[in-house]
Amino acid sequence: QVQLVESGGGLVQAGGSHRLSCAASGRTFSSYAWFRQAPGKEREFVAAISWSGRRIYYADSVKGRNTISRDNAKNMVYLQMNSLKPEDTAVYYCAAGPLTSYSGTDYSRESAYDSWGQGTQVTVSS
Repeated sequence: QVQLVESGGGLVQAGGSHRLSCAASGRTFSSYAWFRQAPGKEREFVAAISWSGRRIYYADSVKGRNTISRDNAKNMVYLQMNSLKPEDTAVYYCAAGPLTSYSGTDYSRESAYDSWGQGTQVTVSS
């Protein structure tokens, strides 16, 4: 059974740091990504990483503040978030799929991922 389980959500003060984790099981995934959905907004792309880790993409809104990484031996993917802002408040979703593209646009599309976690809430207080 394919499963993605996020952990690490919580309440963080603005300017602080936080790390999300996602544990994958059931199969090997070529690509991982993090998406988020703020209240009243559509889900949006945050970051993505290829199998090798050599291709990494970020949304402009988090570039320079977030770092995505993966540990293939442990089937884990992480999102390190720094300099958090209240507008980073959202439910964060881990996604995984078979994508092996060289296009950053491809990695930002929800349709590129066929497995999703249940989401974890991150709330940034001002």
